[in-house]
Amino acid sequence: MLRHTIKRILLMFPTLFGAAVLVFFLLRIVPGDICEIRFGGIEGGGFNQEAVDICRRANGLDQPITVQFTQFVRGLIVFDFGVSMWSRSPIMDELGHRFPLSIQLTIMAMAVSIAIGIPLGVVAALRQDTWIDYTARTFGIVGMAVPSFWLGMMIIVGLLVSTHQLFDDPWMPPLEYVSFFEDPVENLAQLFWPALAVGYRFSASLTRWTRSALLEVLHEDYIRTARAKGLLKTIVIRRHALKNSMLPVVTLLGMEFAALMSGLVVTEQVFNLNGIGKWFVVSVENHDFTSTQTLVMLFALIFVVTNFIVDLIYAWLDPRIRYS
Repeated sequence: MLRHTIKRILLMFPTLFGAAVLVFFLLRIVPGDICEIRFGGIEGGGFNQEAVDICRRANGLDQPITVQFTQFVRGLIVFDFGVSMWSRSPIMDELGHRFPLSIQLTIMAMAVSIAIGIPLGVVAALRQDTWIDYTARTFGIVGMAVPSFWLGMMIIVGLLVSTHQLFDDPWMPPLEYVSFFEDPVENLAQLFWPALAVGYRFSASLTRWTRSALLEVLHEDYIRTARAKGLLKTIVIRRHALKNSMLPVVTLLGMEFAALMSGLVVTEQVFNLNGIGKWFVVSVENHDFTSTQTLVMLFALIFVVTNFIVDLIYAWLDPRIRYS
């Protein structure tokens, strides 16, 4: 197990290096850069070549491509991501403002989905072909069909209408993010509804996966043998069936956690949350190479670390798994 763990950690580095090569060169294959966007159409629609050249020198875009790539890799190694080409703010400062919001929203959405999806999937599997099972399956179909951003807009409209009728000061989407350490109540009030919108949709998928996985395990021979030996049903389900059925569920949780960290763009836009997803879209639109490169590498690191953790959880859940 220790050997496998070390091997997986060492494999992270070539994976991340490959991601760095791809994002760096793919960004520069696309025609245009931030300087052309900023100064290419000023002065009555004319092209100001002098201003573009000055901008490129200031951002290091006039240097040879190998020099730019070397500086990029060196910055990743020492955690010096440079300055945003668009806002001229240090990348670390931008991350410090936006990353806590995105990670908290992701964790809250995951908590909502786990609290709803896994218990509902377990109950649906244990009550197969009953009204409880049909209700859970309907919940799953509806949840997967409803986009989270549409549900978020419906939540906002519902809150606006209901609070306007009941209170003099109706609820409004937050204009500025409040940290949990500054005001926990205000922070949770801001992020609860977007977390519910995102978590509900994922809980629908989690319900279906949990139900299918548990039903498959319940029909295994070792479950019948355990029941034939006289073990209590609750013990068989908790110690044998549920634990072994969690392997695909853990895979789904890991993939979804990594995806949520990089895929909450629309939800952040709907609820006026200035997270890293919204920042990523702005960076791509403005050809902000430094910000885009940093965010892509951050997403790649999240995916790699998440997959590594999922592999370790596999061995804990299923003792039959042995890595050599």
